[in-house]
Amino acid sequence: MTNNQNTHSDHHSARIDRREFVNRCVKAGVSVAAVGGAAYYLYDAEGPAAHPAEKSEITLPDFSVPHKAGDTMSIVSSDNRREGIDKAISLLGGMERFIEPNDRVVIKPNVAFSSPPALGATSHPEAVGKLVELSLKAGAASVVVTDNPINDPASCFDISGIREATEKAGGKVILPADDLFRNTTVENGQLIKNWPVLYGALKTADKLIGLAPVKHHTRSGASMTMKNWYGLLGGRRNIFHQQMNRIIYELTLLSKPTLVVLDGVTTMISNGPTGGSTSDLKETNKIVASCDTVAADSFGATLLGLKQEDLPYIGMAQEADIGTADYQSLKPQTGGTKKG
Repeated sequence: MTNNQNTHSDHHSARIDRREFVNRCVKAGVSVAAVGGAAYYLYDAEGPAAHPAEKSEITLPDFSVPHKAGDTMSIVSSDNRREGIDKAISLLGGMERFIEPNDRVVIKPNVAFSSPPALGATSHPEAVGKLVELSLKAGAASVVVTDNPINDPASCFDISGIREATEKAGGKVILPADDLFRNTTVENGQLIKNWPVLYGALKTADKLIGLAPVKHHTRSGASMTMKNWYGLLGGRRNIFHQQMNRIIYELTLLSKPTLVVLDGVTTMISNGPTGGSTSDLKETNKIVASCDTVAADSFGATLLGLKQEDLPYIGMAQEADIGTADYQSLKPQTGGTKKG
């Protein structure tokens, strides 16, 4: 057996072991959240590497759309994700502003953990399903939902409810596989240099939408739309844990999305990013849609009781002219939906 075959076999076995680990814990009555928390530290040591047959580096496309004065960001008060997302995007001109007929759309939620929706560690399936529906209604030819989770990918998409919500809405889930990763280098990057990213799911896409919950994070202070792009990385990405601000900043250089949606209907205010109890959550009832990921996270920080200075990567991104930390300068559109 060749070294490549051995590596593939070992990687496949590791994935099977993770799945069995989760299933056995669930059968034994251990909380799924506890499984997710343990796996966060134990199982993110080595993800897929770049496909060996593909030697040349790639650059991710620029998926952004032109900003419109006064229509760059919206903030909606709502306790209903589907209605809140519908309202937030309609305030920016509707999904038709972002998705053109026959576009191939990729949605990147946070599916990092094998955790049920009620614990807030992942994007909510209702939010994913709504974005798939809106994209198809706007004329998208296809909608793919993808992520490279920390826990076993199949378990994460199943337990979070995101696979079911995606397929029910007419989309398709793509799980990470070795042949989907290609190496890339961020211009002026210190960390993302010849590093594998989930290019295979994006290479034929026309538009990219990021969807993230608002969460406390023990290392970075917060996990929102900018941190969400961490799920595009393969390789031994846990080596970046000691340089979280730098890696989040470089992820914003790597990814140029069409739109980001920040789900603050429920905010994880403690013990993030995995949580583990509903006592870690607070109902904050906000949905943000934005062409400016830095502004979205700047507002999201307020839901966690944080300021810009508490999250250095926001200032780093602003200094690089990726976006603005002064979200109020964008004069965000505001609205609300009826409680129910």
